[in-house]
Amino acid sequence: MKKSFSMALAAVAAASVLSLPMVAQAQNVAVVNGKSVPKARFDTLMNQVVAQGRQQRTPQLEQQVRDQVVLYEIFLQEAERRGLQGSAEYRQQMELARQQLLIRELFSDYQKKNPIKDADIQAEYDKVKSQNNGKEYHARHILVEKEDDAKAIVTQIKGGAKFEDLAKKSSKDPGSAQNGGDLDWAQPGSYVAEFSQALQKLEKGQMTDTPVKTQFGYHIIKLEDVRDPQFPPLDQVKPQIEQRLQQQKLAAYRDELRAKAKTDYKFGAN
Repeated sequence: MKKSFSMALAAVAAASVLSLPMVAQAQNVAVVNGKSVPKARFDTLMNQVVAQGRQQRTPQLEQQVRDQVVLYEIFLQEAERRGLQGSAEYRQQMELARQQLLIRELFSDYQKKNPIKDADIQAEYDKVKSQNNGKEYHARHILVEKEDDAKAIVTQIKGGAKFEDLAKKSSKDPGSAQNGGDLDWAQPGSYVAEFSQALQKLEKGQMTDTPVKTQFGYHIIKLEDVRDPQFPPLDQVKPQIEQRLQQQKLAAYRDELRAKAKTDYKFGAN
């Protein structure tokens, strides 16, 4: 039994030794010109790509990132072989990159230590909601350059032509023409003053008899309907509100640092 145990132990030891190169290889993505490309480099780039939210981690994406990491190593070795790391321009760019990364870490650290609270999001939601308490109007319009053309369109509609068809045919507004001039639901304040004033004078289903002149041209406006404002529930807009509050907080922190700094430099108006 002692002999069998010793043989088994030796086999385990031999297997361990044989597996060492495989373990070492697992820590690298590849070997380029005798130099290992560490897996940690792949992990860093992979995490950055996923964190940006542009793509989900898939086998195809992982392959693309591995390809990129190995290509970087090939290019890097060639640049170092040529001694480009010693150039003045390279050192300047490295210093600039160091500054930018460190500043990014500063604001990232501030953001982590000063998160947006749910109470702040709720307060901002209530504030925005209270500011949108007017009526919403569902309108259509046809936009043309000349007043005579607008008057001719009014005549055609009164003669039985469909507003939507003429909007598709004649309107110069690229955002609404193909939808029959449909502007969807919006509050009057969303439009320029002349358009807004004319819109609010209309009754449901009514159209402007006289073309409305604005900075964009001449409009024929039709009011489809009016309703109380529709506001999405908090859960739907919470990410957008949180992002806006984070931006505001970071901007305030930036301004605070600038105000505290003792410098003889005079900033331009910005």
